[in-house]
Amino acid sequence: MFARIIDDRRTANLGVACVFWLVGLVVLTSNSVTGQNNLSSEVRGAALALQLRTQKPAEPLATSGFLRQRNPDGKWRPRVPLQFEVRIMGDSWQSIYRVLGENDKPIEVLMVTHHESRPNVYEYWRVGVSGSGDAGRMILQGDAAAIPFAGSEFWLTDLGLEFLCWPGQCLIGNQMRKGRACHILESVNPDPGRSAYARVRSWVDVEHCGILRAEAYDQNKRLVKEFNIGSFKKVSGKWQLKSMEIRNERTDALTRLEFDLEIEERPQRQDKTD
Repeated sequence: MFARIIDDRRTANLGVACVFWLVGLVVLTSNSVTGQNNLSSEVRGAALALQLRTQKPAEPLATSGFLRQRNPDGKWRPRVPLQFEVRIMGDSWQSIYRVLGENDKPIEVLMVTHHESRPNVYEYWRVGVSGSGDAGRMILQGDAAAIPFAGSEFWLTDLGLEFLCWPGQCLIGNQMRKGRACHILESVNPDPGRSAYARVRSWVDVEHCGILRAEAYDQNKRLVKEFNIGSFKKVSGKWQLKSMEIRNERTDALTRLEFDLEIEERPQRQDKTD
């Protein structure tokens, strides 16, 4: 609910991520949806959600950026350095977010493992004060991962686009957003917990098939959060995401992820797993 890249052949690695988002999960052609008008809205919605969540990024990525938080009173906190990485491993891939502390050492880590045929797995932990060892490492799935990342408005499930894994998916219409023609995809959680979303409505760009906006609702149909993709800039023939943000409708608190424009490949680093 996220460093999405669009090449000149009009394909997109857009994410969020998200959801929003940074992962690069979306690589679709507009004909994959619009060519199914003879099918039901549920079948078309399920097909779109399936393609959104199972398309692997084309290549490993590594970039840096910042996490910024605005309090409900409108005051911005100091920005926090962040690293983002994508690893590709056979039929699965990982999106890794590292919050950096002093001397650019990771102090908080989220690793989302995406599989083509299995549910997302969320590994989340804080790095020990000494820089070695993990504190409170958790391995989560589904709504159990609906907890804040780095104390922000982004939940772990937001960054994993978990709503695309729900069984209830439906295309409910079309609408212009940010001057772009969009499909509206509605995702329904069959068994939401108290703190989890009950429904997510997302606007998917018809041409590039990237999620431009998403709204999350609770069980009482009240808006909980709004996600929006920020600006893009074309660098070396590719569109690169500069920012994305999520706002808490109830408190007006806001979290923004800002990314460096240049994305470079770096040697893959293995995070501690024991």
